[in-house]
Amino acid sequence: MKFTAKQIASFIQGEIVGNENAEVYTFAKIEEGTPGALSFLANPKYAEYIYTTGSSVVLVNKDFEPQKAISATLIKVDNAYESLAKLMMLYESMKPKKQGISSLASIATSAKIGENVYIAPFVVVGENCEIGDGCMLYDGVSVGDGVKIGNNCILYAHVTVYHDCRVGNNCILHSGSVIGADGFGFAPTAEGYNKIPQTGITILEDNVEIGANTCVDRATMGATIVHAGVKLDNLVQIAHNDEVGSHTVMAAQVGVAGTTKIGEWCIFGGQAGISGHCTIGDRTTVGPQCGTIGSLKSGQTVLGSPAMDAKEYIKAAAYLKKLSEMNKTIKQLSKEVEALKNKE
Repeated sequence: MKFTAKQIASFIQGEIVGNENAEVYTFAKIEEGTPGALSFLANPKYAEYIYTTGSSVVLVNKDFEPQKAISATLIKVDNAYESLAKLMMLYESMKPKKQGISSLASIATSAKIGENVYIAPFVVVGENCEIGDGCMLYDGVSVGDGVKIGNNCILYAHVTVYHDCRVGNNCILHSGSVIGADGFGFAPTAEGYNKIPQTGITILEDNVEIGANTCVDRATMGATIVHAGVKLDNLVQIAHNDEVGSHTVMAAQVGVAGTTKIGEWCIFGGQAGISGHCTIGDRTTVGPQCGTIGSLKSGQTVLGSPAMDAKEYIKAAAYLKKLSEMNKTIKQLSKEVEALKNKE
């Protein structure tokens, strides 16, 4: 599929600087651009590459002003990164989709399968399941009894959705993710730990994306809920009875302990940890490797372990570099004080 700069600019409402008939058929990083490629420049750190890139078309922000000649055609937009995302989504949507049900799939006779679906070899769909229109289930996917999956979902290879769980429309579950495994519930006794049955379910609302090998556990009672538009990276753990607010994003290896409620539009950096029974307010930012042991108010930005206000953390971190020097000073002062005492 080829597109001209004029067609692209029309789609993203951009302003062309250069050859409006320049054609592209692929995407490339600006530093690795080749003829026929579309690149973008959003981070000023990469500005030097726009003068040497081989890409035919480059998306730039409207405030970009070149310092010397550029061979590529530019398309100026309000937000180059956002415009690139729109174009990539358009490109992906135009690719032909797989359809058909493999004879090597195992589908219960009581299951309801929608139209225009793709079910690959060795997929297992349990009793009384519902798979919506336009869904794609790749090799080795396991869908337990009573599961309901909405329309236009993609379940990549070896995804597991446990019994009775719910997946909304337009969800993407990447390879190895597990939806609805038992929560970590055990009652200590004198002889060891007795397992507490996890009788609840997991609910993923519309437009949720779950990364590879990420786990969202089922509730002890009721439901673990991931609300609409949430994006979870690889290797994230969402424990039993958690609730993750709409449009919240979590980077790799975030862990959320049980019965925690997270607000909308929150951001969690990689390896952040949230303790159980907490409430995290809307639009909160939790930095990478941050250890949150209590509730957070809406709009807070926290860093460190235990978590503290980001500005206070940065001040404290500045002192860490001086600890060795401060230690020497304290020892010297201690000697001087001791010497003064001995003179008395």
